[in-house]
Amino acid sequence: MSLKRFCLATVLVCHVLNVAAQNVATPANLPSVRTIASLDVPRYMGTWYEIAKFPNRFQTKCAANTRAQYLAQADGSVQVLNSCVTADGSTIDALGKAHQVGPATSPKLQVRFAPAWLSWLSAVWGDYWVIDLDADYQLAAVSDASREYLWVLSRTPLVNAKAYDALLDRLKAQHFDVQKLERTPQR
Repeated sequence: MSLKRFCLATVLVCHVLNVAAQNVATPANLPSVRTIASLDVPRYMGTWYEIAKFPNRFQTKCAANTRAQYLAQADGSVQVLNSCVTADGSTIDALGKAHQVGPATSPKLQVRFAPAWLSWLSAVWGDYWVIDLDADYQLAAVSDASREYLWVLSRTPLVNAKAYDALLDRLKAQHFDVQKLERTPQR
């Protein structure tokens, strides 16, 4: 198969999977996922450590030290650098781009890690909704509209147990199955 056909086939498969995922409705008895009221994007920039996550297909090789670094860009977008350490001790980096959906204080962003030349495809963009954030911008929860993904992020590699438990209570109130959360080792 030529490189051009492979790339086209990959894009089409991703598009079909994305459309299928978007058509998976949130159960009718669950309310919509609520985001925070507003997000101060410049204040959100910097390093965030992954404290816990719902298991997902794109982080299966990550064993520890998962973090995200956000850097504001001149065009209003955000550079995203995700990294983690694998079981064999090597580091995986994923460079992406995010942009806000809506006004300048919108807590809803979209992020992509696919090459820029594919950015015209909706299938390469994923929701990044800030659904919980403390007043000091130290502890956050990020998800999507379908509750398929969930990340708990902190400005420090270790989080206060009381603050973490309180966050879990707020996530339960939003109908997230917090039993699915996997803690992320930070060494």
